[in-house]
Amino acid sequence: MTKEQKSTSKFLTQAANSPESNHLEDDNKQSLLSNSDENYVSNQKFKTKQPKKDNETFYVSKINKPAKYKENGNFLNKLLFRIGKDDASGLSAQLAYYFLLSLFPMLIFLLTLIPVFNVKPETITDLIAQNAPGDTAKMITNIINDVMNNANGGLLSFGLIAALWSASNGMTALMNAFNVSYEVEDARNPIVSKLLSVLFTVIMVIVFGVALALPIFGEQIGNYLFGHIGLGDQFKWVFNLVKIVLPVIVTFVVFTTLYALAPNIKLKFKSVLPGALFATVVWLGASFLFGFYVNNFSNYSKAYGSIGGVIVLMLWLYLTGFIIIIGAQINAIIHKDKINA
Repeated sequence: MTKEQKSTSKFLTQAANSPESNHLEDDNKQSLLSNSDENYVSNQKFKTKQPKKDNETFYVSKINKPAKYKENGNFLNKLLFRIGKDDASGLSAQLAYYFLLSLFPMLIFLLTLIPVFNVKPETITDLIAQNAPGDTAKMITNIINDVMNNANGGLLSFGLIAALWSASNGMTALMNAFNVSYEVEDARNPIVSKLLSVLFTVIMVIVFGVALALPIFGEQIGNYLFGHIGLGDQFKWVFNLVKIVLPVIVTFVVFTTLYALAPNIKLKFKSVLPGALFATVVWLGASFLFGFYVNNFSNYSKAYGSIGGVIVLMLWLYLTGFIIIIGAQINAIIHKDKINA
């Protein structure tokens, strides 16, 4: 390790020289040598509890509890270790909180852009009604109607910029969670990080805007492009199929983009496909099952009254955050195994 690399992270230098260096920390040091632009955070042994097996080691988790690591363990062992060590449950709760604070500014920003795409508000409310569970859909659609009825100002109004800035808080929390998953330091300038989170938020809004506009204008565009060469009927068949799988495609594109660009680490898009595919399939399936449970077996309105919709929304956002973090952990394990091979 060069003198410049040592000075980059005092914590890593101390960990490398510590007599408590171990197998997992060696992996981190090898990663640091292999990637001079990436500084990995070493793990610390848990001192007050000893494992029962020789091939097991306890490490200190983010909440100072033991997390069991099994040497030469399979993929599931590594994933469970990371879930416990990084306190995925706590990070999910944090994400749910920031998602909730960011959701309504994001809706305001998105709804302000609706006239640009000539999309009817009913298109968004129908999309929410199909995906949001229970009373959450009704609560969000009511807010959308209020915003649309009282909307004023241009695209560059102060209120819109403030809404975008607030909406980016959720993206900032995601970036932090991804850095924890990859065990990388984030020495980026706070202003740069905030601007990146705003940029990612705008990208997500554009992706969703295109996804909303495609079902409305896609057929006209396709007929214009392919009708002149006699492929209009073939395009209609393909377009009808695309409309069915469009939610899956949009969700996959969003997760892939987030996993590739948000962490403070250089990643290729193909390297994050496993986590993005997992998050897409599991999130869509979990959202459907959770919505089915809420609509058929649970009535939060009776238990919590008028805040029942908020409770359901928080649970849904927590579930969403947990799935996103697991997807990031999957990509991080694959990435770490690859650079240590």
